[in-house]
Amino acid sequence: MATASGLIAVAFKSREDHRKQIELEEARKSGLAPAEVDEDGKEINPHIPQYMSSAPWYLNAEKPSLKHQRKWKSDPNYTKAWYDRGAKIFRADEYRKGACENCGAMTHNAKSCMERPRKKGAKWTSMHIAPDEKIEIFELDYDGKRDRWNGFDAATYARVIERYEARDEARRKYLKEQQLKRLEEKNSKQNGEGEVSDDDEYEDALKVDEAKVDESKQMDFAKVEKRVRTTGGGSTGTVRNLRIREDTAKYLLNLDVNSAYYDPKTRSMREDPLPDADPNEKFYAGDNKYRVSGQALDFKQLNIHAWEAFEKGQDVHMQAAPSQAELLFKNYKVIKEKLKSKMKDAIMEKYGNAATVEELPKELLFGQTEKEVEYDRAGRVIKGMETSLPKSKYEEDVYINNHTSVWGSWWKDHQWGYKCCKQTIQNSYCTGAAGIEASESAANLMKANIDRKAASEETSSPTEEKRLATWGADIPEDLELDQKKLGDALKKEDERRKEEKDERKRKYNVTWNDEVTPEEMEAYRMKKVHHDDPMKDFVR
Repeated sequence: MATASGLIAVAFKSREDHRKQIELEEARKSGLAPAEVDEDGKEINPHIPQYMSSAPWYLNAEKPSLKHQRKWKSDPNYTKAWYDRGAKIFRADEYRKGACENCGAMTHNAKSCMERPRKKGAKWTSMHIAPDEKIEIFELDYDGKRDRWNGFDAATYARVIERYEARDEARRKYLKEQQLKRLEEKNSKQNGEGEVSDDDEYEDALKVDEAKVDESKQMDFAKVEKRVRTTGGGSTGTVRNLRIREDTAKYLLNLDVNSAYYDPKTRSMREDPLPDADPNEKFYAGDNKYRVSGQALDFKQLNIHAWEAFEKGQDVHMQAAPSQAELLFKNYKVIKEKLKSKMKDAIMEKYGNAATVEELPKELLFGQTEKEVEYDRAGRVIKGMETSLPKSKYEEDVYINNHTSVWGSWWKDHQWGYKCCKQTIQNSYCTGAAGIEASESAANLMKANIDRKAASEETSSPTEEKRLATWGADIPEDLELDQKKLGDALKKEDERRKEEKDERKRKYNVTWNDEVTPEEMEAYRMKKVHHDDPMKDFVR
């Protein structure tokens, strides 16, 4: 209800204002009310339309009056100011209640404090209290809220310009040093090869002097300011003309009106302006010369290949996908060269190549030799042509480390060796006959040691069998046991088993005897339970 009543009140107020405005205009027309004045205090002529962007000269209007298109009544609540960054207003001497616990400022809390966390905050130390920040509240209008550059300081962009200028200066300095270094190397090389004429020395000295000139004075002659991409035509950028100003312009080479045509818009002259001049003396022969030479010719061939490939069904377009077109053209040239070389090899293999045939020896050309060869009636060689042994690609009959035979000329016990010294180590030094005798004596000694060890083992085996007879699983036939001792051993074994079943009968101090008699061993065998025996449960 409150909202509806407010709307009704606003409507009545607007109607009342409209009625008062109509009465005021009627009073002005009748001369009863004062005339309306503009911002400068001048009387507004009611016969001049107030919506005209530029009034006629005879109406003496000094400025346009498009009041309906501009906000001529500015709202005093709105402002175009911006925050004062980093401004401080007050710095306290001691901690205040409600301030930041870390730095002591009243304008923020500890969670949003941008200062480094202290070991002990200002709340507990009351020292080094940070000043309060200046907090401002602006009421921006519609444009101010949506202005992305609102509050931007244009002076900060000077840092970006300085950084790029420093980079360009470093690049120019490096290039200048490299140029001077190359010229010095060239001069030193010429001095080392021989004497240089005075003219050459003077020319090189001029080049060095030119290189030492400041590049800012030498390269800024072709600097052109051009507006690009701004409301008035673009941001101011630098465009350099690559033509050297000392060279004669192409339209001044031949002043005859019937000579080659010069297009001032594109700065192109396709035909040769001096067709009758010496080709060695002229530096410019028309733009058409550059179109049929160098990389321009390669680019033309690339375009032609893209057109032909598109006509044959290939999905290739030079302007849409230039990298793809260039790669296809490169692969096409490689495949074409392979096919040409393959065809050439096939023709040479079939018909031969007379240019690569080696010259025949004179013996075959003249058909005679001084070597005497005898043949039998069947055509077999009897005398005069000895058969040569075939050789491999590897080195043959090469003896190393004083050997007189090659590696692999001797075999023994599945090992290769040298026949001269009977060694099985490949890169060993040859020991000759002494090495053979030493190896044979070592082998005999080893054989004797093996035989002696085998004989000693045979003599000691019966004693071990006699000692193990009591402890082994098999009982020898000649073993004699005392029946009385055996009975006592059986009783002892029964008592021991009962103690194992009931540990309460085991005494605290237990005596133990490590000496086992044959009767006790036999009693243990007799009482032992064989788990694999199917009749073990029936044994009493």
